Amino acid sequence: MPVKTFRPLTPSSRYVTIASFDEITKSRPERKLTEIRKKSGGRNCYGRVTARGIGGGHKQFYRIVDFKRNKLGIEAEVLAIEYDPIRTARLALLKYKDGEKRYIIAPNGLKVGAKLLSGSTAEPEVGNALFLKNVPVGLPIHNLEITPGRGGQLVRTAGGSATLMSRAEGYATIRLPSGEIRRINEACLATVGQVGNIEHENVVLGKAGRSRHRGIRGISRGVVRNPVDHPNGGGAGKAKSGGGWQQLTSPWGLLAKGYRTRNKRKYSNRFILVRRDGRPMKNK
Repeated sequence: MPVKTFRPLTPSSRYVTIASFDEITKSRPERKLTEIRKKSGGRNCYGRVTARGIGGGHKQFYRIVDFKRNKLGIEAEVLAIEYDPIRTARLALLKYKDGEKRYIIAPNGLKVGAKLLSGSTAEPEVGNALFLKNVPVGLPIHNLEITPGRGGQLVRTAGGSATLMSRAEGYATIRLPSGEIRRINEACLATVGQVGNIEHENVVLGKAGRSRHRGIRGISRGVVRNPVDHPNGGGAGKAKSGGGWQQLTSPWGLLAKGYRTRNKRKYSNRFILVRRDGRPMKNK
């Protein structure tokens, strides 16, 4: 999917690039598979702002996506490739033989009219969902489950793909797009192929207005604020890296650089073999 560029007739059009949407075959979503997306404005249930820089944006409908792929052994036909305003990937509308329709994340190369299948009887072809114990080694996969039956939680963004490296003792060793290598139960489902819309990383918003359309508001940096408003505010000496006495933090004092937030005793640490920074995981 190529991206479109424009003649620089205005300052914003000089840099802006948009998706061509050539692969989209249906302009309106399936009504029964959509829900109203209620906007929070970054506020919690008490009305207090807990996530800054969120608000406004265009009205959106949430598409109910089938991440579980639990209709095992029932063949489905791809009816359309659709746009999803909330996620970077495209969606494929499936119609099963029993008449039910579901959305799935559209892998790269999936065409309208293709036949898809889930379960142990499925072939290792693009769009089919297989158990990790049935996936050939070295094949790109996406929409991976971490816990059997919970539904895909890993590798769901545009252009993403993981690689099955090996299998042993009931676990599959997976290399994730971040570089992390971890073990996942062989009974977990994964979809064959790379997530579509691979040119998404080349899209440039080009102007602040396109961020506002997405519900992303601009926020000022901490170093340009007053000391009463931010720990990094005030002072004559300025440094982007927080040199000198200043340590870059959040407005509430939590360190922003070099501070690990993952629990050292987290249960899933034992399944991580290599961290995403390339260092081996120290499991105690």
